[in-house]
Amino acid sequence: MNEYKGEQIPSDKITAGLSVTELVYKYFNAYNAARLQQICKLAAQIVRQEDTVIGWTLSGAMTPAGLGSTAIVPLIENGWVDYMVSTGANLYHDLHFALGLPMHKSSSFVADCKLREKKLIRIYDIVFDFNVLLKSDQYMYQIIGQPEFQKKMGSTEFHYLLGKYVAETEKKLGTTSKTILSTAHHHAVPLYTPAFGDSTIGLNVAARVFIGNKLELDPIYDVNESSAIAYWAKKYGKSAVVIFGGGTPKNFILQTIPLLDEIMKIDVPGHDYYIQVTDARPDTGGLSGATPNEAVTWGKVDPVMLPNSLVGYIDSTIAMPIITAYLLENCKPRNQRRLYERRQEFMENMGAEIVREKVLR
Repeated sequence: MNEYKGEQIPSDKITAGLSVTELVYKYFNAYNAARLQQICKLAAQIVRQEDTVIGWTLSGAMTPAGLGSTAIVPLIENGWVDYMVSTGANLYHDLHFALGLPMHKSSSFVADCKLREKKLIRIYDIVFDFNVLLKSDQYMYQIIGQPEFQKKMGSTEFHYLLGKYVAETEKKLGTTSKTILSTAHHHAVPLYTPAFGDSTIGLNVAARVFIGNKLELDPIYDVNESSAIAYWAKKYGKSAVVIFGGGTPKNFILQTIPLLDEIMKIDVPGHDYYIQVTDARPDTGGLSGATPNEAVTWGKVDPVMLPNSLVGYIDSTIAMPIITAYLLENCKPRNQRRLYERRQEFMENMGAEIVREKVLR
């Protein structure tokens, strides 16, 4: 054994009855399978550390595939998600499960013109009735007309209020699949959507403007609030990010440190742990495929912690359930931080630091 040789690759046959842990440990030995093994181990290390604040991101069509209820909800319930950044689409499709509106397995080779005639919507090899959208829109449209929504707010407050209604709907309908929205509300986990207008939830908010609805989403407040959480995390202990996909959720969770360090002139090193599951290539220059090494140059990742940075080039629909199952088999639940209830405290702490250091002119 030397610095170039790790453990010997085993040749034991796969047998029936393997646990997820055994599968990952024994048979994920090379290429992106090995990266997924490393990701599982690092994720377990992170969630075992009480002083590590963990932010997760979600992009791509994960909730239509059922992964919100089946994989993300258990992560939240076990206290392993302290805050989350998601596309609006994932939270919109999350609603279908609360309302008991079915999504169906299908094929990517169906005739789309025929689907249109039959009023069926396709997301690759998932199909669902157009009526699913209409009923979800009707539900959303009514809720955002309620009195508590008639003001300017950040997306976290919006999702928290929405989650209360979703939880009541699940209880009323006896829906067996808990949603990200209701679970995050129950455990006071902040949910951010940086590109709020780029989703059907945003479309419903936009439509109600013409009948006098006063709801206004403030993306700048979200930027400051999420950075205040990152600031507290770095003061409290360590900060970890777990990124599924890329897109705006990835940039949003990483840009918190440049705001603090580069613009506010508060000396804060980058995030301590970085895990990403993506199918995006780095050589196209896009943010989704950018490596943690590149993020170091922006101050987003602490260079000292690069050994704790992993990227697996894997479909999230494969990696997500394996990571969740692995954590459930190997880690104990953590106490819920309930960061939503402390948002104002975090903002005041960051503001006080800015005033104390007189860093902004």
